[in-house]
Amino acid sequence: MRVYVDQTHLWRHVTGIERITMQLFSKEALAPLEAVPVRAEGMADMLLTQALGLPARLVRSSSALLLCPGFPPSPLLQAFPGRVIPYIHDVFLLSRRQDLNWRAKAYMAWPFDLAVRRLPRFMVNSADTATKLRIYCRDDAAITVYRPAVRNNFGLSVGARAARPSEPGALRLVAIGTVEPRKNLAAAGRILGALRAQGFPHATLDVIGRRGWGDDWDVLAAMPGVTLHGYQPDEQVTAILDNADALISTSHEEGLGLPLLEAQYGGLPIIAPNQAVFREVLDGSGVFVDPATPYSAAQAIAGAFASADWRSAFVARAAANLARWNNLAAADHGRVIDMLVGLLGAGGEPDRVLARN
Repeated sequence: MRVYVDQTHLWRHVTGIERITMQLFSKEALAPLEAVPVRAEGMADMLLTQALGLPARLVRSSSALLLCPGFPPSPLLQAFPGRVIPYIHDVFLLSRRQDLNWRAKAYMAWPFDLAVRRLPRFMVNSADTATKLRIYCRDDAAITVYRPAVRNNFGLSVGARAARPSEPGALRLVAIGTVEPRKNLAAAGRILGALRAQGFPHATLDVIGRRGWGDDWDVLAAMPGVTLHGYQPDEQVTAILDNADALISTSHEEGLGLPLLEAQYGGLPIIAPNQAVFREVLDGSGVFVDPATPYSAAQAIAGAFASADWRSAFVARAAANLARWNNLAAADHGRVIDMLVGLLGAGGEPDRVLARN
């Protein structure tokens, strides 16, 4: 009942992908299976282990499975199609190629394309990711939704948020994510500008996330009211979120958007693009806007914050949405364990089992 888990990417700084790996693919999460994490120390060791070390383990253990919740499976793993199960966070490596830097194109995009088009089984982080994956994968591929339960990683508390004034002196927005083209954070800056022109002259935007490729960092740095914090430890993220009035996302594409759910532990209103994935994640608790139309987006935000009880209303919606999501995640976890146990218990021949599904 052995399951190898590719955790070679965990030597890097911890972001959403690393958190999901540690939560959904730990020894505890995969019990009663014998989960064997495969780690690496540094970039060179990671590349070598992914390219050669993981295939070697499947050669030595002829009935084991390999779960890949981080990087795409290396090309040599195509020799074990029924025993390699990637966890798909999003499909932007295929759908948003224009937003990739040269490293992503050279190292990640083509192995991801190869795996998605050839492998017979996947796990995904949302129903929306499953729908998008169907465009690219085999017609007979089996896709299992495995949502992560949302934990209060930042130690947020609602506290007295509901009792804060309904008309803040300065509306404070916060955005979380690497500053790169796919995150489209410059659009959040333009929405901020529209808010400052429409009744919130002192509105601000705090951006938490490292500088990525592209020129969005410089664009944001030139915008009035924007503060670029770079990558911050959890305790500093907590302090910024505690002081914020709302969290905003303007991404071109996400597979899930975990920070949006995490921020709801603080009772924060969440402003997000009017896309299927954000509707799935936030249900009726979000403020949905079109990032491409800053003036209309600002109007929608102002309207959502117009009532005298908007803070308490969003606190209640956030709590209800977290409960809804975590119930879905608990059900997913049970199905995933049953699926893996079934594969490993099928006479030691998971390839043939997968081929029939």
